[in-house]
Amino acid sequence: MQAFTLPDFYLPHPARINPHLERTRLHSMAWAEDMGMLDSPKPGGGVVWDEAALAKMDYALMCAYTHPDCDGDALDLITDWYVWVFFFDDHFLEQFKYSRDLKGAKAYLDHLELFMTEGDAQAPEPTNPAEEGLRDLWRRTVPAMSAGWRRRFITVTHNLMVESMWELGNIEMGRVANPIEYVQMRRRVGGAPWSANLVEYAVGAEIPDSVAALRPMQLLSDTFSDAVHLRNDLFSYQREVEEEGENSNAVLVFEKFLGCSTQQAADLVNELLTSRLHQFENTALVEVPALMAEHAIPPHEQLGVAAYVKGLQDWQSGGHEWHAVSSRYMNEEAATGTSVLGGPSGFGTSAVRMFSPSANGTKRRRQQFTHRPFEPVGHLPLPDFHMPYPIRTSPHIDDSRRYAVGWAREMGMFEGGVWDERRFIGFDFAHCAAMIHADATPDQLNLTSDWLAWGTYGDDYFPLIFGAARNIAAAKLCNERLALFMPLDGGATPEPTNPIERGLQDLWRRTAGPMEVGARREFRATVEDMTESWVWEVFNQAQHRVPDPVDYIEMRRKTFGSDMTMSLNRLAHWNSVPREIYHTSVMREMETAAQDYACFTNDLFSYQKEVEYEGEVHNIVLVVETFLEVDRITARDVVAKLMTERMTQFEHIVDHELPALFDDFDLDDDVRAILTAHADGLKEWMSGILEWHRKCVRYVEAELQRNRASVVPDLGTSALRVPGAIGAPSAFAQPWFAVSGAGLPGATVASPAPVGVPAAAPHAVTPPSATPVAPRSGGLPAVSSIGLPASGPVFTTPSEGTPEPTRIGTPTGLGTSAARVHAPKVSSR
Repeated sequence: MQAFTLPDFYLPHPARINPHLERTRLHSMAWAEDMGMLDSPKPGGGVVWDEAALAKMDYALMCAYTHPDCDGDALDLITDWYVWVFFFDDHFLEQFKYSRDLKGAKAYLDHLELFMTEGDAQAPEPTNPAEEGLRDLWRRTVPAMSAGWRRRFITVTHNLMVESMWELGNIEMGRVANPIEYVQMRRRVGGAPWSANLVEYAVGAEIPDSVAALRPMQLLSDTFSDAVHLRNDLFSYQREVEEEGENSNAVLVFEKFLGCSTQQAADLVNELLTSRLHQFENTALVEVPALMAEHAIPPHEQLGVAAYVKGLQDWQSGGHEWHAVSSRYMNEEAATGTSVLGGPSGFGTSAVRMFSPSANGTKRRRQQFTHRPFEPVGHLPLPDFHMPYPIRTSPHIDDSRRYAVGWAREMGMFEGGVWDERRFIGFDFAHCAAMIHADATPDQLNLTSDWLAWGTYGDDYFPLIFGAARNIAAAKLCNERLALFMPLDGGATPEPTNPIERGLQDLWRRTAGPMEVGARREFRATVEDMTESWVWEVFNQAQHRVPDPVDYIEMRRKTFGSDMTMSLNRLAHWNSVPREIYHTSVMREMETAAQDYACFTNDLFSYQKEVEYEGEVHNIVLVVETFLEVDRITARDVVAKLMTERMTQFEHIVDHELPALFDDFDLDDDVRAILTAHADGLKEWMSGILEWHRKCVRYVEAELQRNRASVVPDLGTSALRVPGAIGAPSAFAQPWFAVSGAGLPGATVASPAPVGVPAAAPHAVTPPSATPVAPRSGGLPAVSSIGLPASGPVFTTPSEGTPEPTRIGTPTGLGTSAARVHAPKVSSR
């Protein structure tokens, strides 16, 4: 009996099959035998696989479905890769998951990695079939691929192997992951990112190196991977959870987190699967065309990207077909995608099916695009927050408050209607800075407060000035200019044209000046990630699309400035901590758990401000409301539980996984102390952000009403301050590609209208007031800049008749900020 009834899947693309299936079946069986996979013993007796078991699983059929257009030789090689990866999974299971041999598992994985050689390096002699198979596959595959592809493939294969320890550790502790942790870890331990790289081999086209690491291309891989993994979890629940004792399965994760039945959890996993497929389609049809035009990708490479996208679509539909027929899975009465074989096929034709009344997924798409902005929602009662860490406050807080107002004034933040001085004083960024950086020197505290002010101002500026007008082109131009104010060599910058540029120019000089070039480069990348996320919000606002839950959470960390904040703390010890440490799952999960807690704190406090007063769609409560189809109170409770789960995970990592990491890498006492201090800083970061939200007037209803009546942004002239913004051609209006042949019969795909939505969309309503509404909350967390000696000018709050402070007789250039003249201090209240 099945554990649950399989849900109705969203199947927008038909499954097709490769004509070389039968020859590949014979080849793969012979290859597995040659590698020793058909007589590899289990620790308790018997063998991992025999010929009958491999024939029954039929990986050649899977590859014939997922790669329907490649030639026979390519299908043979790809199938061998899948035989290897499934053998590795089962062999690892038999050797270590049942015995819980963690030390032996780590040694096994470390040795297996040696067979992915680079350059002239020689692999060792294989000691088991998994090693023999990887050595053979590596020699047959990499000569045909570029160095960039090899680097990417090594990374995803490394993740697939090494992160198996995460699954093993959870089984050992009897621990079921929380939903956020599960999705991001499953993406690493699952095979789908690895499969996406093999799609490039199968279609004979690589992603151009110039765009491979950019968001749209990465998002294609991520959404593809999440959908593949969620689909696999639905089909494999019975085998993994009920038969093998696994606990890394999305159905089980949702079942435990929401306290619901297995059937309800399965249906919810299918809803998330559908949402990720919709995100894939939105990315492929809207974001990727814009990327191709923006980076002037030549036609032959655009054709390759198109073939890659189609290859991912083929894999998705073929993978479903294989799951529906393979003996490996629970698939009684499973729907298949072959029923639409008579319909149109090829990249771009899915719209014929996806908008039909009977198509699965139509409801999910409608939910994302039909939210009504500016609905009166009222104050959201706040939940109880699980906060185990105390609050400390810097003794320099009052001086920093006086300083902050003058700095913001000199940067021009009180001009143009985005902010005024009264509002800025109410925001009290110095209070937040003083709690999350309690041990800072006065100069460090001022720097932290200024980063808070600058990041929040930018996060307010973009949706108000560009989002309200749906002016994506101007938003992109404004963002592109910001890189000019972060010179890696410390050289000259252009004359600033607005407060964002002016503030960044000053902050970059004071923050990056003492850094080494490598640290400076890494820091600039995190700032660029944050500012690009503001453009993402404008783009979403233009589409009027409530974000997909996974995409929202991952992008919220960037819009909040979390990555930038934490990079500063890391970069203060650039030469002290090995870079590989920060790329481990322990450090990544510790930091993202803290980030999510802080981001969701902001969204809970700012719900009414954003949803009712600003017509925003970027709020986790609204995202959960839309996804689960629940009321705001229920959504609030789900968000609060997510926060508690992430905090509990953070505590577990700090208490158990971080010490184990120290031992695994045999770190010295100094490095252990640095990483322990980093964890302690994250504790104060979370507690300080929560306390700041409790005390800040930014989210109080009376203040929201006053701002609605008083804030009149300079919508007519602000964009003019961005050179070339008005009348500039939009990248979003340029064609992407028009191709036929090469597996894309008759397909012609062009980019959509400038904002990707119809001009007369029914959801494009105006605010319920003639006065433009106030900007959304920004919530950039303050910067912990321990070890970064930097200082800025001290300003005063002007009294009546007092001229605004200026920098007089100050030296300029890197390293001279400490020599600035300090003006007398006056109370800011």
